[in-house]
Amino acid sequence: MDEPQIDPKIRKRRADLTRFLRQEAEAHGFDLCRITLPDAIPEAPARLESFLEAGRHGTMAWMEETRDRRADPRVLWSQVRSIVMFGMNYGPDEDPRLLQARPEKAAISVYARNRDYHDVIKGRLKEVATRFAARAGADVKVFVDTAPVMEKPLAASAGLGWQGKHTNLVSREFGSWLFLGSLFTTADLEIDEAERDHCGSCRACLDACPTDAFPAPYQIDARRCISYLTIEHKGPIDPALRPAFGNRIYGCDDCLAACPWNKFAAAAREMKLVAREDLKAPDIAFFLTLDDPQFRTYFSGSPVKRIGRDRFVRNVLIAAGNSASRDLAPACEALLYDGSVDVRGMAVWALSQLVADESFQRLRTEHLGQETDETVRQEWMRGS
Repeated sequence: MDEPQIDPKIRKRRADLTRFLRQEAEAHGFDLCRITLPDAIPEAPARLESFLEAGRHGTMAWMEETRDRRADPRVLWSQVRSIVMFGMNYGPDEDPRLLQARPEKAAISVYARNRDYHDVIKGRLKEVATRFAARAGADVKVFVDTAPVMEKPLAASAGLGWQGKHTNLVSREFGSWLFLGSLFTTADLEIDEAERDHCGSCRACLDACPTDAFPAPYQIDARRCISYLTIEHKGPIDPALRPAFGNRIYGCDDCLAACPWNKFAAAAREMKLVAREDLKAPDIAFFLTLDDPQFRTYFSGSPVKRIGRDRFVRNVLIAAGNSASRDLAPACEALLYDGSVDVRGMAVWALSQLVADESFQRLRTEHLGQETDETVRQEWMRGS
């Protein structure tokens, strides 16, 4: 109601700054750029509270610790007046679920098959922010995933898409394949309309989840999510969930890939986000041989590197156990001597799936008496 009373000069300046910002976003490789207000997600605090109170964040203690700042952008930065949301397409050139038919291969989530997107996007955002701040004479802050910003609700309120039943952002132009980043600024900009939910009665993403991680549409329990378990979770994986992992060793794309809106998405145009050829369908056998220096070298610049060699090989051993390939047994057996208890424990489980009972009993007799870690001992007893 107050908008018509705004001084025409102020209106024009808003329009000019908004136009400049969109042009800069496109010039720096972003596919979408929309703007919202810091108070545009009033329902977010209650949803976050419900998620945390139910314990669905698992061991991600940082979500609990930053709940106040995460729930309201103005708590994170009280001076913010406009929030600019950016989207960058990282769509694959084929359905990543096809790799499930090749159990001897390791499946790495599409987003992690090249450079760490945090570095790619944040670098671009900083360039846009620098140019915008100089033009606008305003303060700016940029965030990419690691800060306590509820990017998906903000992106939906800005009109980039809507949060689908898998809780991820869905775009009519890019399906479920969008990286998000945000720019907070003290400048007043033209505000975009929110996108409405276009999911309808579809539940393809929910039905695609291998571990039934969605208690209800628009709700996720991270404790059952393969992405959380392979990346964030430390220690052993619930034995009941291991068979559902298949050959997924880092993340899971099934709910994203199942989204029908992906039919409108083109493959990523940003070369740093196009999959490395050696990470499209790598051999499980090769990954079982990696020591720490080799792991760090192989995944230099990749988000995979952040989880560390031990957690990574733990995941690979689950895939090995699910492969039904007895050719992988010798490499798994060699890892019974590994310095990591997580690796040793999963090596035990993998062998319990791959070798005959008498062979497993022989290994159990040989190793159980020498094993000092209780979690590994439990794996030996469980597999007997």
